[in-house]
Amino acid sequence: MIEVKELCKSFGDTPVLKGINTTFDQGKTNLIIGQSGSGKTVFLKCILGLHQLSSGEIIYNNVPLTTMDDDARSLLRQDMGMVFQGSALFDSMTVEENVMFPMQMFTNAPKEEIRERANSAIERVNLVNANTKLPAEISGGMKKRVAIARAIVMNPKYLFCDEPNSGLDPKTAILIDNLIQEITQEYQITTIINTHDMNSVMEIGEKIVFLKDGQKAWEGTNKEVFKTDNQAVTDFVYSSALFKKVRKVYIEEDQKA
Repeated sequence: MIEVKELCKSFGDTPVLKGINTTFDQGKTNLIIGQSGSGKTVFLKCILGLHQLSSGEIIYNNVPLTTMDDDARSLLRQDMGMVFQGSALFDSMTVEENVMFPMQMFTNAPKEEIRERANSAIERVNLVNANTKLPAEISGGMKKRVAIARAIVMNPKYLFCDEPNSGLDPKTAILIDNLIQEITQEYQITTIINTHDMNSVMEIGEKIVFLKDGQKAWEGTNKEVFKTDNQAVTDFVYSSALFKKVRKVYIEEDQKA
C-alpha cells in the first residue's frame, strides 16, 4: 500500500499540488485522472520520488520516503516497475534483450536465469514468437506488452503506468487494460495508472483519484464515478455523449436494484 498525506508541491512561488490525502491499495488498479494541467504528472513523479516534496509524506508500506537513506531508496526502486507512455524500448535491442535489461542492471543473477525470467515475463504478457524481433518490427500494442513484461520481470511490489493506452486503438487499449489488471491481481501489486482514458476508468477503475487544480476533488470506484453528483467529475467524465449514456444505464440499474 502507498499512503499520501498532506502532499504539497510547488515550483518556485507556483503551487501545483495542494494538500492531497489518499491511499493506493495493494492488489487493485488505482487510477489518477483529471484534465490537462490538473497535476497528474507531478503527482505521479512525487509518488515515484522524482520530485522533492514541498511538504507532506509519501509512505510505502508504513515507511515514509523522507526517512529513507540512499540505500533504502535504491532498494525501493528495485521494487518498482514502470510502463512509460511511449513504451521507451531500446531500439537496438530485441524484445528479449529489452525485458532482460532491468535484471542485468540491478542484479547479479546468472545470464541463463535472467533469460529464463525474461522469457517467463514475455510469455505472461502473451507475446508469441517475438523474442528476437526489434521494436521497429512489432506493433504498438506489442510494444506495450514488452514494456509491461520489462516492468514485471523483477517481480515488483509497485507498478506505475503513465498513459499506457496512448496511441492505441480502442480494442488494443482494452486488452492492455485487462492485462494490467490481471497482473495486478495475480501478483498482488500496488498499481497506479495515470490516465485520461475513460474506457480505462470504466473497465478497470477499482480506485479512482480525480484531481482538479492540484487538489483531490473526488475519489471512488468506477461504479461510483458514474453516479456522483460532484460537478467537476461529471463535467470531466461526461464530456462525450457515450458516457452520458453509460451514466444513464448505471443509474437505471441502481434504481432497479
